[in-house]
Amino acid sequence: MTQASPALDGAAERDAERAARLAFVALIAGALAISFSPIFVRVSELEPTATAFWRVFLALPLLIVWTGGQRGRVFLPRREGLRVRELCLLALPGVAFAGDLFFWHWSIQFTSVANSTLFANLAPIFVVLAAWLLFGQRFSRLFLAGLATAVAGAALLVGGSLSLGWSHLLGDGMATITALFYAAYILAIGHLSRRYSTRYLMIVSAIVSSLILLPAAILAGESLIPQTVRGWLILLGLAWISQAAGQTLIALGLARLPAAFSSISLLIQPVGAALLAWLLLAEGLSLHQIVGGLVVLYGIFLARRGSRPARSRD
Repeated sequence: MTQASPALDGAAERDAERAARLAFVALIAGALAISFSPIFVRVSELEPTATAFWRVFLALPLLIVWTGGQRGRVFLPRREGLRVRELCLLALPGVAFAGDLFFWHWSIQFTSVANSTLFANLAPIFVVLAAWLLFGQRFSRLFLAGLATAVAGAALLVGGSLSLGWSHLLGDGMATITALFYAAYILAIGHLSRRYSTRYLMIVSAIVSSLILLPAAILAGESLIPQTVRGWLILLGLAWISQAAGQTLIALGLARLPAAFSSISLLIQPVGAALLAWLLLAEGLSLHQIVGGLVVLYGIFLARRGSRPARSRD
């Protein structure tokens, strides 16, 4: 019986580490790309659900162009003969993302932007709980400390504008539902990306989300057509930067990294949003925002050091 060469084992380990580093870079780049979304949503000429519809629908052409080298095979999964259960699983990311966009965009109408940002970014807590309860994953104390630190940093980041009370209860609740939907999206993409290509998942997700958000916008009586060229450019920026680029990079990262750690890393998004608001909208950065951003980064660092391969009950 032959044994693997130590040199080969070392090379394989280095390749795995390199792939994990690249996946982490893709994840952070994707989170920074979606940092633009609050700004695009804020200046959009359309109402929340219509803006969400165009976000996913206008991303489709760019995603299809990206798959040009696949000769059409991107529309077929790696395995033939899909069962009903598999079809439902493939639709889950699109359903979850549509719910995420719908509730997040509307939460801003009933609560402050700060409240909406904080509660919507509770997704890592739900991802970790689901990974523990549903998949039997165990986490180190250092990882959990990183989770608590990053969430505390996000709270500090928006804390100066936070306003809790009964008047914000509806909006805060909708923002929390947003976090639940985004946690489901992260878990679904993380699971399915191990079996299907990222290109395929992104296109299916965009199609499913569009089919949900379009009738929702129509039933809400929202206008679907921007009145100016600027309005269309804002929607294109939202679709191409935040959706096509941002969510695809995040999906590429999720294909290589544990969903729980990835969800914590995505907390860099409100940090990026605060910086962009400062640069593009001339919104000042207070001391607590700067400290909060640094605390988020430190929490991500701790979670990365404390992350380890998941262990299942099997």
